[in-house]
Parts: sequence; C-alpha cells; structure tokens
Amino acid sequence: MTDEEARGTSGGAAGTSGLSARALTALLLTAIFLFGLVRIAANVYSYIADREGAGLATSPTIAWMLEGSSLVAWTVMMIPCWFAVQRIRPPRVPLPATALIHALLAIPISLGHIALMVGFRTALWRLMGLSYHFTAPDGTPILYELRKDLSAYVELVFILFLVQWLVARYAAPPAATPKRRALAVGDGSVTHHLPIDEIEHVAAAGNYVEIAWRGQRLLHRATLSAIEAELAGAGFARIHRSRLVRRDAVRRVVTLKSGDFDVETESGAVLRGSRRYRGNVES
Repeated sequence: MTDEEARGTSGGAAGTSGLSARALTALLLTAIFLFGLVRIAANVYSYIADREGAGLATSPTIAWMLEGSSLVAWTVMMIPCWFAVQRIRPPRVPLPATALIHALLAIPISLGHIALMVGFRTALWRLMGLSYHFTAPDGTPILYELRKDLSAYVELVFILFLVQWLVARYAAPPAATPKRRALAVGDGSVTHHLPIDEIEHVAAAGNYVEIAWRGQRLLHRATLSAIEAELAGAGFARIHRSRLVRRDAVRRVVTLKSGDFDVETESGAVLRGSRRYRGNVES
C-alpha cells in the first residue's frame, strides 16, 4: 500500500502577517529593545539634570554606562523571563496561581539582573581605570534595586505575554511539507517502506513483482496491475505488459527496427519495451 501524509497547516489562527513566527518574534523583541533605549536616554538626561541641580558634576559617559548596563542586564534576563511567561500563564495555569508564581519569580530574576548589572559595571569601570562601588541613596543597594525591579518585572511579563500572543495570533503558518510517498513492501516479517521517487522500475515475476530500488531487487507478492494502481500519479509508465518504469529514471530510449524499444535507466539497466507502449515514455 502507499503511505502519504495528509496535507495541512499549522501556526497562528490568522496567519495574515506574512512573517514567520521567528521573524515576527525577532521584530517585536527588537522593538522592545529600541523602546528600552528611548527610556534609558530619558533616564540619563534626568539623572544628569538631577545631579546638576544638586550641584554635583556628572559625566554623560558614566550616566550612559550606568543606564546601559542595566538595559543589557535586562536583555539577558529576558531569556528566562520569556520561558517563564511561555509556561506559566492562563489558561495553562489559573490566573491566581500565575500571579503568585510570577511574584515569587520576580525575586530571583531581580537578583540575576542585579548580579549582571554590577558585573558589567565593574568590568567597564576597570577598563576606564576606575573602581565601581555598588551603592544606593538609602544605603541598601540590593533592596533599592529590588524595589525598582519588581515593577520592571511586572511590565516585562506583560509585554512578553503580549508578544507571544501576537506571534501565536498573527504569524504566518510554516509552509506544509508533504511527506514523501512510500510503497510498503513485505519481506517476510519485515515491511520496507520504499520512497516511490527512488524506485526505478517494477517487473512482473509470476505471483510477485520485482522492484528495483537502490541497486537491489525486492520481491513483493502483488500483481503488476495492483502496483501500477498504487503508483498512479507518481510518474510511472508501463513500457511492457510486464514492466513499469519511473519516467524520471529514464536516460535514453532507443527504438528498434521492429518498433519495440530499449529504455536505459539511470542505474545503467536496459529494459525492453513493447511498441504498443512507446508513447508512454515519449509523451
């Protein structure tokens, strides 16, 4: 019998954007990063203005390094946040449980952000020949950053949830790739599934047919007419009352004086064809 996978599509329900899920995700995450750049630019100039208002001189470079290191750290932490949102969200997880779990996750995510941020700043300051000191206005830098990060985490979770929803809703479904058709050939207790586009020719052999496949000859208990029906639409042509050949495997057709012809296949085999079937390979 012939095996063939039913055609279908998968992906977003609408699939109207024309972009793949990966491309749409990259586009939306890039937009989020650019939005983050706009926000830190505002924070940088607010920070400089506040320092100058207090009579403290501040280097714009230092201000950008402070805010930029935080943005890069959040960009890295977006990876675990992405998977957390993907797995912990309604309706997969009830809304109260989702809120509780994300409230608990906010703490390790914030600590990861702080650790990365401090690491980046320490490395940058060393490159400038300076020493970085992790401080805060209230004297408790970790608690100070935790308070800020909690709101940032809530905002990030909401944005990532929205991104994943948009991708699931509007990304174009991947192009369906039909499975290669195969012919099931019994060989004792073993059944071979031969890709039809690899079968070169088939010949009748009593109560069996002999199938030429990858240089082998396999016997299969069936009539040639039954195999011809199973191979319908696969590009096979009858060249003799006892022989079929795959058209794409034909390399040369030589017509004999009698009107019969010889078919040379890609494997080098030469098959005799009857003149009444010559039109099957010449059309």
